[in-house]
Amino acid sequence: MKKEPFRLTPYQVQWILIVGFLTIGYALYLRYMAIEFAQVRLECEAGLQTMLCKTRLTMTYLFKHYVFGIAALVIATLHFIRPSIVTLTAGLIAACFGIVLYNIGLSGVAIALLILGFARPAPATA
Repeated sequence: MKKEPFRLTPYQVQWILIVGFLTIGYALYLRYMAIEFAQVRLECEAGLQTMLCKTRLTMTYLFKHYVFGIAALVIATLHFIRPSIVTLTAGLIAACFGIVLYNIGLSGVAIALLILGFARPAPATA
């Protein structure tokens, strides 16, 4: 029995596009309006307890410890071994955050593995 390569339906492609654009948009917002914006940085370091400051603190901790890049690489490896829309979506989210939030090396490799997942056969169905 010949296995077919992993392919997305048109609805899945639309889902991936929507998730990708929303993730990139939110990551850019966090980077330029929360992490790098001087006024927000000064207010948060002065002790302001808003949701933006808590999100800024969390995201800063995560990208300093390469969480986005490592998560993207692990999920992309799982997607390469057994491709599915769930692992593709999760890997895309982690990789987008990693690319925008300074985990470029690991996230770049993860994106390459996500692309290579399309060359693998899809899991056999019963």
